Amino acid sequence: MSTKKGFTTTILHADRLGKPEHGSLHKPIHTSVTYGHEDVQDLVDIFQNKKSGYAYSRQGNPTITALEQKVTQMEHGVSSIAFSTGMAAISATVMALIKGTDHIVASSFLFGNSRSIFQTFIDMGISIDFVDATLVDNVRAAIKENTRMVFVETIANPATQIADLKNIGDLCQEKGILYVVDNTMTSPYLFNPVNVKASLVINSLTKYIGGHGNALGGAVTNAGLFDWANYPNIFPGFKTTVKPENLGMTQIRKKGLRDSGGTLSPEAAHSISVGAETLALRLDRACSNALALAQYFDKHPKVKKVFYPGVESHPQHALAGELFARYGGLMSIELDESIDCLAFLNKLKLVVKSSNLGDTRTLAIPVAQTIFFELGAERRAEMGIPESMIRLSIGIEDLEDLLEDFKTALGE
Repeated sequence: MSTKKGFTTTILHADRLGKPEHGSLHKPIHTSVTYGHEDVQDLVDIFQNKKSGYAYSRQGNPTITALEQKVTQMEHGVSSIAFSTGMAAISATVMALIKGTDHIVASSFLFGNSRSIFQTFIDMGISIDFVDATLVDNVRAAIKENTRMVFVETIANPATQIADLKNIGDLCQEKGILYVVDNTMTSPYLFNPVNVKASLVINSLTKYIGGHGNALGGAVTNAGLFDWANYPNIFPGFKTTVKPENLGMTQIRKKGLRDSGGTLSPEAAHSISVGAETLALRLDRACSNALALAQYFDKHPKVKKVFYPGVESHPQHALAGELFARYGGLMSIELDESIDCLAFLNKLKLVVKSSNLGDTRTLAIPVAQTIFFELGAERRAEMGIPESMIRLSIGIEDLEDLLEDFKTALGE
């Protein structure tokens, strides 16, 4: 009998095989903030990183650990750290591993909030260059002697540009640079960044992994490919008690999670863990719906442009087919100038006007007026975001019902 199981089978039975209390099929919710130890030496060893365990829930909790292990399995990594949100995961990772004298190369198409926090890091003195990451040569040209990190997303939100993931991974490995890949828009079901030599993988657990719009969360996963022993920014005190391969994640947990306090609640961890069990089923349906809708919009006279990797006109259509299992559930459309995008949205009755992504329900939002409003018109234009763009997160509704809703809104 084969020991290797499929994606859903593995995740569905992950908690049970860890033998949780009383034969429970899910890891129970542990709400304790603090943990007592009969032998104080155990507590000392946990603080000094000599053994695993729990001392204070800001750094970890049994329910959260179970989720971290599940994310690690999905990403084919070696360890993960969960956070209260995906933004907390990004912020903590950069704060823990980057110093003011360092340089970062980041995709110019980063999601608005990610771009915002990177601008905050610039204001704090960190040097960051934003480049068109769809071509590795742009990343190569931006690398400096003090470049410590390259940060990209798999599929950009909202204009769906796809980074040159494999070639950037080869470049970062050649240069010994941390390669951080935000996998939120693809999720570990459609893509594993470890396959393009990522050092660290970011996921907003709020989105496809949790999938039901009922819990915030984020995670960073160590792919196990980076040489942490030679990374210059490791806190000296960790080198005496932590194995070399664990230095980076220990620093993120201690200097990022513990010190910044972006702790995931056990209740949210439980909701996300249960939601993850149906990730593959949900995404198969969402991706199928998205492709059908994209093909419908692509032929519609009132839709000026479709931003979706699954349509042949997408600049990285072939690359998406090579990298990802499917094309994802995120798309955007640019309406004809004759249509007011806000009025169009108000005509939608089934589709929810909302700012989230990866929900079971189909969600829509006007991009320039909301999530990218703070960037201003000039920066939006640089990022390929037209003023009439509508971002759609496609859900698992019956396709016929979604088509009917959009047809009505477009005046058919």
